[in-house]
Amino acid sequence: MTLEQVILEEILPRVRRPARYLGTEWNAVRKNWGHAAVKMVFAFPDLYEVGMSHLGLQILYGLVNSREDFLMERVFAPALDMEGELRKNGLPLFSLESHRPLMDFDVIGFTLQYELTFTNVINMLDLAGIPYRAEDRRDHHPLVIAGGPTAFNPEPLAPFIDVFLIGEGEEGILEILEVVGEVKGDRSRACRSQLLERLLEVPGVYTPSFYRKEYTKDGKIKEVVTLHPRAPERVRRRVLDKLDTAYFPTSPLVPLAEAVHERGMLEVFRGCTRGCRFCQAGMIYRPVRERSPEVLLSQAGGIIQNTGFEEVSLVSLSSLDYSSIQ
Repeated sequence: MTLEQVILEEILPRVRRPARYLGTEWNAVRKNWGHAAVKMVFAFPDLYEVGMSHLGLQILYGLVNSREDFLMERVFAPALDMEGELRKNGLPLFSLESHRPLMDFDVIGFTLQYELTFTNVINMLDLAGIPYRAEDRRDHHPLVIAGGPTAFNPEPLAPFIDVFLIGEGEEGILEILEVVGEVKGDRSRACRSQLLERLLEVPGVYTPSFYRKEYTKDGKIKEVVTLHPRAPERVRRRVLDKLDTAYFPTSPLVPLAEAVHERGMLEVFRGCTRGCRFCQAGMIYRPVRERSPEVLLSQAGGIIQNTGFEEVSLVSLSSLDYSSIQ
């Protein structure tokens, strides 16, 4: 039996909420595996119902799969019963769409939304059979990347991540996958050392292995020393200039299992006008960039038509501050 048959016929009947692992949602994308030059799995280190409520997943999933030569599938942190079945039966963590082991992908991309999921990242790597530490990985292992708001403080996870993408991912993720495709060439897997060097060309990329951190006695960072001549001393975050022309999915995935939020989402703007010093999001998503009402109305119509949702929410850090809210 194939891994997919074992999962569908033997494992799923024994777990609660098997719909978390089917990958057959409305608007799910299933591409021809052999035709994709670069294969990436988007890893959300929390349960399905949490991750499926995340707008960033929907954006990057649709964006990457809009490219004919790229493939993106999904994986979430399995619930305890599913994790137990995987470990008991010696099965690897798998993607939803094709039920392939994570080891089969070229890139595993974790989104770091909150610090309490950091241990889930380590656990998912373990379930996938991938060495925890970046220094222990070889050419046959996938490239492990991470982004999201808590990637702005990458050092707690730096020993375990090959590459961080700092800032907004819409442009950076495509550039990373293009480099992976170029380095991979006709081989089955890219040369890791060559790949890490080439990724220095992508703005917003932080590669921990190209830096040495020196700490004070109380554990604070004293100095960061670059170990590669092309590694930037300061990594600049990626920022989208205009939201009106940026990619936005009007055919988002519709959850099979009940999710935390089940409705269409419109991102009215990024950033915040308030400038509260305690707010991480208000700082890292500056400056404020709005979508026009015309674009939002068009996106809302597409979402309703393509999903069947009866509600559309306005998503931002403070939607009532949208200048065209009336």
